[in-house]
Amino acid sequence: MGSQLNGVTDDSMKCVMVLDKSLPPGLLVNTAGLLGATLGRRREEIIGPDVPDASGGSHAGILNITLPILAADTDAIKAIRDRAVGTEGLLVVDFTETAQRSLRYEEYAERLAGKRPEELRYLGVAIYGAKKPVNRLVGNLPLLR
Repeated sequence: MGSQLNGVTDDSMKCVMVLDKSLPPGLLVNTAGLLGATLGRRREEIIGPDVPDASGGSHAGILNITLPILAADTDAIKAIRDRAVGTEGLLVVDFTETAQRSLRYEEYAERLAGKRPEELRYLGVAIYGAKKPVNRLVGNLPLLR
């Protein structure tokens, strides 16, 4: 399933998530959910229109592009995130331990403002953009299982 832009499938685009393989299941799901929510808000075109079922009931549109969930350790996630941020044309959404440990958004913003980049521990990153640069960043990673 490729990304649909104006009703036309665009198979030149790719979306991936890379999650910390050491996280327990609940934190993995939480990280993926938060990354996905932000990704969908930033790139509304990757969400398909609402779809009716046979009885006429409506179901909210879901992601209309494949989304591999890949596994890595935190050091690899940080390196991928840093390279992705430096690659023109990619949308990069990251989720840190600082965010995961904050109960309110204001608390997160305050804590993050006090952290140097080398102090951040990344739990996951989502990347969306042209297939070739995304593949260069994550092509050697295994699927999360």
